[in-house]
Amino acid sequence: MTINHDQNPLPAAAPIVSNVPGSFAWGVLTRRHPDLIATVRRLVPYPPAIQESLDQLLMTIDGTIPPLPAGSHDLATWQEWAAPYLGRSWVDVPFLWAESYFYCLLLEATGYFGSGPWAGIDPFAPQKNAELNTPDLARDLRDLDRLVAAPDQASLSAALAASLWGNRADLGFRISDPGAQGKDQVDDLVADDSAELWRLLDAGAPGRVHLIADNAGRELAADLVLIDRLLVTERAAIVALHLKPHPYYVSDATTADLLQVLRRLEEARDTASGIAARLTAAIGDGRLQVHAHSFWCSPLTFQKLPTDLATELAEATVVIIKGDLNYRRLVGDAHWDPTTSFQDLTSYFPAPLAALRTLKSDVAVGVGPDRLAHLESNAPGWRTDGTHAVIHVRS
Repeated sequence: MTINHDQNPLPAAAPIVSNVPGSFAWGVLTRRHPDLIATVRRLVPYPPAIQESLDQLLMTIDGTIPPLPAGSHDLATWQEWAAPYLGRSWVDVPFLWAESYFYCLLLEATGYFGSGPWAGIDPFAPQKNAELNTPDLARDLRDLDRLVAAPDQASLSAALAASLWGNRADLGFRISDPGAQGKDQVDDLVADDSAELWRLLDAGAPGRVHLIADNAGRELAADLVLIDRLLVTERAAIVALHLKPHPYYVSDATTADLLQVLRRLEEARDTASGIAARLTAAIGDGRLQVHAHSFWCSPLTFQKLPTDLATELAEATVVIIKGDLNYRRLVGDAHWDPTTSFQDLTSYFPAPLAALRTLKSDVAVGVGPDRLAHLESNAPGWRTDGTHAVIHVRS
């Protein structure tokens, strides 16, 4: 992978690490990762050799960071990235890198990149696919009738909100009555630059929109509805959907997940199946383009976009960046003062961008001083508990 190192660096801030007991990052590495290994073992009937490899990975969590096995996928590149951290405690290295490397090791342990019978088997597929059969998604798909029938701007706004909140069960594809809009929904949106997003999309002839996806399942369904609305309302002539080239974090969306979600929309019939038919046709005629660059499965920040990807994104009318992990890679997973300017931190990015993020980790930027004081006093878990979100736009 060729990385462009010529872009201006972000201002300095200490990277988030996981060595504070009780912190969010500490909980991910010491509790969530062991639970994930147990879940993978329970849901996928791996043979003894793979179970043993998973057990060996589990034992490292209380010890030191191991090297990748010989013959691992993309070994030379990961060896370069891992060199400063091997042999150290998991909790003493940058949290963003530690999470990424854990998933790299987990995929190797399950034989995903090997040549045997378990090659290409997504260890997270049972969890991702189960979400496609939940009552929440079924309710969402029923709500699509009203969304598609609504005036263009109302349907776009509802689709944007669903895409923003992802798996939040109380939102879905709901078209809100402006006179009865829930106070909590408004209060939970820490920053809302959506008006600037619509301005960017309406500024000229329909152009090219890129959407960098995050999660599979219900969230990817919402992303696809947003893409359909952008195409149908002619806010975009072409949408490039960026997916992971292979499984990465537990719920990250791949091309296989895209096909699963399209099938689920087709099975729902009526409005949902119409959306699936339009999107399938759009893939066939090039209005919806599916991309899967290897950079999306790296531990690097977006400041180190490879030249080919940066050049491609630079042609966009706007790049919509989804989710918490992508946001951390966009601004830097560091101890920023929350009032730090989002626009300043993302000035290096090669195109106008909109970041849709439900807050699920410690990093926070672009929060006004009064809003910050309110959050700290009234919602102490706002950074990590998934109840608050931001729509940040940099034109």
